[in-house]
Amino acid sequence: MNKNYYAILMAGGVGSRFWPVSTESYPKQFHDMLGTGETLIQKTFERLARLIPKDHIFILSNERYNDLVLEQLPEVSQDQVVLEPEMRNTAPCILYASLKIQKENPDAVMIVAPSDHWIEDEQAFVDNVQHTFEYCSQHDALMTLGIQPTFPNTGYGYIEYDKTSEDSIKLVSQFREKPDYETAKQFLAQGNFLWNAGIFIWSAKSVVKAFQNNQTELFALFESGMDTYNTDLEKDFIAENYKRAENISVDYAIMEKSDNVYVLPATFDWNDLGTWGSLYDKLEKDNDANAIVNAQTLLEDASGNMIRSKKNKIVVVDGLNDYIIVDKDEVLLIFPKSKEQDIKQVLQTVKAKFGENYG
Repeated sequence: MNKNYYAILMAGGVGSRFWPVSTESYPKQFHDMLGTGETLIQKTFERLARLIPKDHIFILSNERYNDLVLEQLPEVSQDQVVLEPEMRNTAPCILYASLKIQKENPDAVMIVAPSDHWIEDEQAFVDNVQHTFEYCSQHDALMTLGIQPTFPNTGYGYIEYDKTSEDSIKLVSQFREKPDYETAKQFLAQGNFLWNAGIFIWSAKSVVKAFQNNQTELFALFESGMDTYNTDLEKDFIAENYKRAENISVDYAIMEKSDNVYVLPATFDWNDLGTWGSLYDKLEKDNDANAIVNAQTLLEDASGNMIRSKKNKIVVVDGLNDYIIVDKDEVLLIFPKSKEQDIKQVLQTVKAKFGENYG
């Protein structure tokens, strides 16, 4: 394995649309959402470890999840767990981790990857990342992996690239916000739009320079702690200064402001597993299109349902179609799939009525 290869595995999100399984104290990346015997963070770590030395994979998470990370990834040392004392979106934590990696290895190239995505063809993923690593080690480039759209999805941001290029790696023309349905159809018809998966690749030098050029205050804040990084003084510096960081995404902070942004159209299947419906899409179904995780079921006049319970629990459903049915400890959710985007609001209502412990 290449000693210059690194990864930042993003594992700090809450995943509230997967409530009641995903909660603030135990979010979705630490659950076996697919019923495979591995949690999402474990699957992502092993996927990255096919290309990157395990001791070069940094886990970026919130302080409250430190014990969960170490429990689920026993091969990871505490030094590899980069902790945010409070949430400040993706730009501050990525800059912080990138500076730590640059201090350890100035020649590092790295991937920033979410911990909770579903990727089926892992060899294609490894091949794509290898290709982008080689490019970024030789060029001053901010790279992203774009997903070939299969339908006019209005839930993702899009990447527009230069369609005149015949190279496999394309220059990005612009990032586009989540579109309405008609705009999304136009994007697909043009043929040079990809879904933005939030997977980034760059050298340590390039990403640090991009922050220095485009986010001078944020860069100055974290650069002032360089002497402490990877030492016993780092934790105190972060505790004192992290709260001063602007709450801003890496897309807004550097990607949309830079002119050296490139995209490789990915050759693997991908799903961001953002909702119960997206999980349903990727699971095997029975003859009536029910997707079942863990449960033993007795179903009558029931179709198109997403059913999840604890292992081997018997679930009986009669006369229910296209519903999310999730049994988790003291919470039972029975909710129309067509309204799944409302689950986040339902969670807030539940917490307000029954207490924060339920979220």
